[in-house]
Amino acid sequence: MSADSAAVASNPPSQSTVDRSDLVCIVGAGPAGLSIARALKRLHIPYEQFERHSDVGGIWDPSNPGSPMYQSAHFISSRNTSGFYDFPMPREYPDYPSNRQILDYSRRFARTFGLYDAIQFNTAIEHVEQQGDAWLVTLGGGETRRYRALVCATGVNWSPRLPRHPGDFNGEIRHSVSYFSPDEFRGKRVLIIGAGNSGADIACDAAAHADAAFISLRRGYHFIPKHIFGVPADEFGEKGPQMPMWLERPLFTALLKMVVGDVTRWGLPKPDHKLFESHPLLNTQLLHYLQHGDIQAKGEVERYDGDDVVFKDGSRERIDLVLYATGYDMKIPYVPEDYFDWAGGRPQMYLTAFNRKHHNLFGLGYLEINSSAYTLFDRISHMVAHYLDDQRRNPQRAAAFDQLIRDDHPVLSGPLKMVDSDRHKGYLDAATYKRHIEKLRQKMGWPELKPGFYDAIQVSTGDAPAATAPASPIGEKAA
Repeated sequence: MSADSAAVASNPPSQSTVDRSDLVCIVGAGPAGLSIARALKRLHIPYEQFERHSDVGGIWDPSNPGSPMYQSAHFISSRNTSGFYDFPMPREYPDYPSNRQILDYSRRFARTFGLYDAIQFNTAIEHVEQQGDAWLVTLGGGETRRYRALVCATGVNWSPRLPRHPGDFNGEIRHSVSYFSPDEFRGKRVLIIGAGNSGADIACDAAAHADAAFISLRRGYHFIPKHIFGVPADEFGEKGPQMPMWLERPLFTALLKMVVGDVTRWGLPKPDHKLFESHPLLNTQLLHYLQHGDIQAKGEVERYDGDDVVFKDGSRERIDLVLYATGYDMKIPYVPEDYFDWAGGRPQMYLTAFNRKHHNLFGLGYLEINSSAYTLFDRISHMVAHYLDDQRRNPQRAAAFDQLIRDDHPVLSGPLKMVDSDRHKGYLDAATYKRHIEKLRQKMGWPELKPGFYDAIQVSTGDAPAATAPASPIGEKAA
């Protein structure tokens, strides 16, 4: 028994504990959960997977209770640079697929690799506890099962962050997690607070459908068009010439000045940071609505006053609905909070996946990065699966990786110097991260993840409907 696991207080298992100590437990069947499931299946590592909803897809299924999905949502990264490894999105998809297409794509992925069979749907996880070198997992129905390892893959957009402003307000206050349809704005004067990519999207819905629309920003942002010279922006950045940051930043800054112009002309605050020092806004549709007067930019909110919202510049607007698009905290509610180290509401793990304090406790998908996440999930899953495989087949190599988990502290932000905010704590540079884990893979002697690696477990083309889980409706949002 390892020293760290022995130090964890635990209760003796009850007589009803079901022994699954040869298996890995995966919690969640969204994109990250499906990624690790495929990786474990490829190495013949037995596992069980739990999903509280009735089908796979995570946040992309608006009928999944608590999903932040809204009708107009599209993938923020483009079709050709996104998706699971060696499972490209269909060519008939647009450059930026809709939420319905991403949901369908995720389900086709699960069918193609036969992942449905190991998933127990409509089953929430109530609590987990480390017991020696094992993990006790209590299901929603009260049953407890013992596993050799636990992978948390329940996503990051489930715990809305809702600031409080002083004063009394006669209108309606909501978080964007509750928003679904632009019909909710008709006949109303709407204020969106926050300008992340979702906030900008929803502000565009308000501009097109509300009687009057406003967006409140605390700081300025750099706006990047979704297409540069007719090519999706992330594809342009990935396939174009690779330059050092000292050269890339001024060149792209000059390009944006020519393509986008001075955003302060439309009432937006001037960015207080350099390009790439904060997550940019990949949305010029908002600029279109600002240019045409369909939405008005406002500064930071100071307080509420009856029917009005008062801003720090002294101006005020009569508002019917305030929608906070102020982001989410990353929470893993079924795991004791002190099992993880936290910074800015983000769990801190080795390579974003390996818990340093508790053996065989993993988190997948708890990261902020400047690229598409899906293929990156697969690279992380590849490492986790081979580490778990080594514990049985190559204990000496697994022990070497244990030492890395304890002692290796790589700087993965690369040339990025991010603004001081919770969102950007632990922000990763994709190129730096990929180089590091590739170097680590070679050091450990693990096989390369290359096209065809998962062909052996492909069971279908993915076109047939799921046999073990009914498709969830995608035209409505759960309460």
